[in-house]
Amino acid sequence: MTIKVLLADDHAIVVDGLRVLLETHADIKVTGVARNGREAVEPAGRLRPDVVIMAETMPDLNGIGSTQKIHSAHPDVRVIMLSMHGTPEHIYRALQAGAQGYLLKDSAGTEVVRAVRAVHVGRRYFSEQISTTMLDDYLHDRHSHDPLDQLSSREREIVQMVAEGRTSAQIAQVLGLSAKSVETYRSRAMHKLKVSDVPGLVKIAIQYGLISLD
Repeated sequence: MTIKVLLADDHAIVVDGLRVLLETHADIKVTGVARNGREAVEPAGRLRPDVVIMAETMPDLNGIGSTQKIHSAHPDVRVIMLSMHGTPEHIYRALQAGAQGYLLKDSAGTEVVRAVRAVHVGRRYFSEQISTTMLDDYLHDRHSHDPLDQLSSREREIVQMVAEGRTSAQIAQVLGLSAKSVETYRSRAMHKLKVSDVPGLVKIAIQYGLISLD
């Protein structure tokens, strides 16, 4: 049986490298590519890949938001999060969104095939660099408070795009909302996060991995 894979990453060099690594194996085929998280959602329904390899940090809609949407609409599609961050907070957020695997980018080249095969048969897969003990302890007794947990998925989307510098009108066009609705969501998010201005919102978005400075 051929494992169908969708690649979602805004860096062409990463996508090209992963495609070459995966397609050297006869049982794996890359059937689609998405350049941001929002572009990944539609092909996940149309192409019905077995596995999506999803970059955590992408413009417009990040990997967490995209994974949530894919997992909600197509729970049989397995998602592997590809990240530069190995902190418990980042790992927990990916699992909470519905990811079945978590790969660190610096080791993805040697582990990606194992990860794809593992999640395809229903197992979880984490980069070898990630401490299993740390992960288990964190999942069973989560001490750190992530303020983003308070936000709805729509509020997260809007906070990300505000932090990326988009105007209410631009966000409204992307999401099919009115500018007034966007501003209402933004105000609610800012109230929940206890920030009074956009720079404060940007600081939280960076601190908790919603956007990257890269």
